[in-house]
Amino acid sequence: MTVTIDQLQQLLAELIASQKVTETRFREAETRFQETERLMNERSQQTERLIQQVSRDVGKLGNRFGEFVEWQVRPAAVRLFKERGIDVHELHNGVSVKRADGGLEIDLLVVNDTEVVLIEVKSKLTQRDVDQHLERLAKFKQFMPRYQDTQALGAVAAMVVTDEVADYAYRQGLFVLAQSGENVVILNDSGFQPQVW
Repeated sequence: MTVTIDQLQQLLAELIASQKVTETRFREAETRFQETERLMNERSQQTERLIQQVSRDVGKLGNRFGEFVEWQVRPAAVRLFKERGIDVHELHNGVSVKRADGGLEIDLLVVNDTEVVLIEVKSKLTQRDVDQHLERLAKFKQFMPRYQDTQALGAVAAMVVTDEVADYAYRQGLFVLAQSGENVVILNDSGFQPQVW
């Protein structure tokens, strides 16, 4: 088969036209891809901002719930410890101590002339919370020497306390305060002897 110059020119022209169409479609596809990528990046940034906002809101809600639990425990602590023979004269919340060699924070501090009870308040109590509170109790008189001549006692309080964690705290010599119906109660039996620090 013989190809004439006219046929060759026509084939070449069709090939050039086809290549131009292909290039145009490729540029359009690349433009659409870039636009899609830009939109995805925008959406990703919007999603990230929303996640950060939700995280902040949840954190604030968690803090508010923690405050709610503390406000439930505060009045009950005075009554409950008086019933256990610890005559409360002072109740301090949000105690924070900073010294050159460290510091500590105490949610509630129940005080009389001879005893001080450090209460750690959580929405849900874990064994880790108990262990951290035991460490806090061990450092208490070092960081708050004005209580050197008192008996330091420990307590943990929460809206949710599993039996396992309550038993663990009890064995460590801590009072365990928990929600029971509409009231906060001390779960420890009347024969409980608290650890003294």
